[in-house]
Amino acid sequence: MCMTDTVADMLTRIRNANMTGQESVDIPLSRFKVAIARVLKNEGFIKEFKEIPDERQGTLRVYLKYGPMKQRVITQIRRDSKSGRRLYKKAGEIKNVLSGIGIAIYSTPKGIISNKEAHKLHVGGELICTVW
Repeated sequence: MCMTDTVADMLTRIRNANMTGQESVDIPLSRFKVAIARVLKNEGFIKEFKEIPDERQGTLRVYLKYGPMKQRVITQIRRDSKSGRRLYKKAGEIKNVLSGIGIAIYSTPKGIISNKEAHKLHVGGELICTVW
């Protein structure tokens, strides 16, 4: 299977598993996806993630987070920068998502970071996705 946008595939797998109430979701492993999962965990949108090695590229297992009454923590996760239309933001253009309820994930010279961290470090970059 040839896939051109692996990050969009990752976000779609998380979105679908979240909608059906699954505990975890398996995603083909890459360092970029691990960095995105690390930001999601640090910002409280997922419980945990693990790298599972195998003979090929490995698997990233993401454990989803739900509220006490099984409410979804992630209500929407959207890919913003696509292969046909890249979105870049300067440091001064980075804003809060839903008044700070959500986050935006950026690829910057300092690594893959959230909009809050990018604002603190005063760096801009490619807007990968938004989550709330």
